[in-house]
Amino acid sequence: MIYYPLFLFSAFFLGSVQCLYFHIGETERKCFIEEIPDETTVVSHYKVELFDVRTGGFTPPTPGIGMNVEVKDPDMKIILSRVYSFEGKISFTSHIPGEHIICLYSNTTAWIGGTQLRVHLDIQVGDQAIDYAQVAQKEKLSDLQLRIRQLVEQVEQIIKEQSYQRFREERFRQTSESTHQRVFWWSLSQLFILLVMGFWQMRHLKSFFEAKKLV
Repeated sequence: MIYYPLFLFSAFFLGSVQCLYFHIGETERKCFIEEIPDETTVVSHYKVELFDVRTGGFTPPTPGIGMNVEVKDPDMKIILSRVYSFEGKISFTSHIPGEHIICLYSNTTAWIGGTQLRVHLDIQVGDQAIDYAQVAQKEKLSDLQLRIRQLVEQVEQIIKEQSYQRFREERFRQTSESTHQRVFWWSLSQLFILLVMGFWQMRHLKSFFEAKKLV
């Protein structure tokens, strides 16, 4: 797949909220790398605005302009790929821990004058992605029950974060051990080559001196 100018925003969102906006051109693809634990919900609210050359500002786009959204898990498998309108909500759940790539790009290249889009993005991860007001209304929870529910969700998110940290430490340890082993065998190979070359040079010199009757 051909990627046009690609911008990577790397962040570690665990039970956090990240609000930002960025500009995107006709053929640009912008991606975010999110380190997410497994079984964690990610919700992103977004809004797209079109640059108006007459006013010099950004206005709501015309119908038909939206965003293509593609999400890949750490194994580079696509877990979400669809076209959204110019405003809405993106939601997905991670199934394996690690770096998830979220890419956004326009669903059209027929903009007048090659103008730009401004994309407002509000990323919510973990328990922050839960709408507790809606949960309380749906399940008819009291204030105390809702607070307990929030605490339970936060504890579960902390457990997921700790599990993910252990996963990262184990992966780093395996990488370090693998690198150390490769360096050891490479050094051993170099030593063996030097010994063989030294032995060959001694044999060659001995043969040379014998041929010259110096030994």
